[in-house]
Amino acid sequence: MSDLTRKTAVELADLMSTGETSSVEITQAHLDRIAGTDTAVHAFLHVDTEGALAQAADVDSRRAAGEELGPLAGVPLALKDVLTQEGVPTTAGSKILEGWKPPYDSTVVKRLRAAGIVILGKTNMDEFAMGSSTENSAYGTTHNPWDLNRIPGGSGGGSSAAISAYQAPLAIGTDTGGSIRQPAAFTGTVGIKPTYGGTSRYGLIALASSLDTPGPCARTTLDAALLHEAIAGWDPMDSTSIKQDVPPVVAAARNGDVTGMRIGVVKELGGEGYQPGVEARFHDAVELLTKLGAEVVEVSCPHFQYALPAYYLILPSEASSNLAKFDAMRFGLRVGDDGENDAEKVMSLTREAGFGDEVKRRIMLGTHALSSGYYDAYYGQAQKVRTLIARDFARAYEQVDVLVSPATPTTAFAIGDRVNDPIAMYKNDLCTIPSNLAGNAAASFPVGLADEDGMPVGFHVMAPVMRDDLLYQVGAALESALADQWGGVLMSKAPELEVTR
Repeated sequence: MSDLTRKTAVELADLMSTGETSSVEITQAHLDRIAGTDTAVHAFLHVDTEGALAQAADVDSRRAAGEELGPLAGVPLALKDVLTQEGVPTTAGSKILEGWKPPYDSTVVKRLRAAGIVILGKTNMDEFAMGSSTENSAYGTTHNPWDLNRIPGGSGGGSSAAISAYQAPLAIGTDTGGSIRQPAAFTGTVGIKPTYGGTSRYGLIALASSLDTPGPCARTTLDAALLHEAIAGWDPMDSTSIKQDVPPVVAAARNGDVTGMRIGVVKELGGEGYQPGVEARFHDAVELLTKLGAEVVEVSCPHFQYALPAYYLILPSEASSNLAKFDAMRFGLRVGDDGENDAEKVMSLTREAGFGDEVKRRIMLGTHALSSGYYDAYYGQAQKVRTLIARDFARAYEQVDVLVSPATPTTAFAIGDRVNDPIAMYKNDLCTIPSNLAGNAAASFPVGLADEDGMPVGFHVMAPVMRDDLLYQVGAALESALADQWGGVLMSKAPELEVTR
């Protein structure tokens, strides 16, 4: 493996600033790594080799000309295939968008370009972000680099796997119910769900508009903070965007001092159904935070137990509305347009052929929940529960600065293990969903390996709205304290992938 692919984003940026290497060399090293490992991992749906090298060459030229560049300029990144990138295939993991090339950049992509970050390509995902394992992709399953027989999480399994496989030092994911944090937990990486509205949804192919949140993925807390700062901030193109300054996430990641911080362990997120090795690493991390000077107390959030059913009414309802646009009339797949079928038949045939089973399941559930006579009983009630969950958070934050829990009830499970049991699959998001319903900031940080299977465990941190910096403060404290035990980041313990040529 090239030494360059083992470097963090900060280390790569330092090497470029001193002239020891170039963005083109770094980008080529990661493209070679993708070529040698992605047959096994399948993290990418599209690798933009020509475009990435052109972006890298442009950064090198600007640096040589003495232009002042951002802290991540020239560093490669993997982009979840749910954000539009002009001229680059964007499918959202679905056959219904196969071959579609957007005519515009999403705001996140515009900001990545402005920061000089090199986009390597688009990563695999559950179709329209509906899933917890990346097994629902229309283009095949992504494999966990820690154990190729296991899932990498979902829906953003491709982005987390790309980082874990050293195919990219940075990635962008989106989090609707845990789709950044859960894959991060399963792959031993850092995954951040910013405050809803803190990052722009413009150009994000919508799943559930009141929940979707783009965010950073990385191998270290500081790398994630620098990427967060690059993509965050108010966007007039997004009506839900928050018009406030970006929280001081980079300063918090460099600080990592939790002395006097009040940390609340959520009573309802643990116990029965949680893997012993996951709970053991969680309690180890809590004990470590106490030794670092934090004050730890137990906090009850009683309505969190209703988050999962509420979420699986709100999300399908919004999804059924958002996915109505895929009708064969304007863009994407078109089936049955042979002159014999009318528009309604073509639409029906196209949606039947283009959507996978999980997408159809959620569209039907959401359409039913929104239908006349059922709206108040289902969708309306779920929104009331959402309000109660937000109130639980508000009361908790009167007592503590952040809340913590395991990121997931278990470690990564075997491919195919839960694909025929949607309820078991949905339970992967028990810990992450409440933050999406309330819109606050949350993150998963690696805190070790479960004793039973040697797979990574994630530590979940939840912070108030627009206090994203608190996430990084806790993450940096844990990372610094654990680095001595691990000899670096947790990824240093991952098994080496076989490289093919």
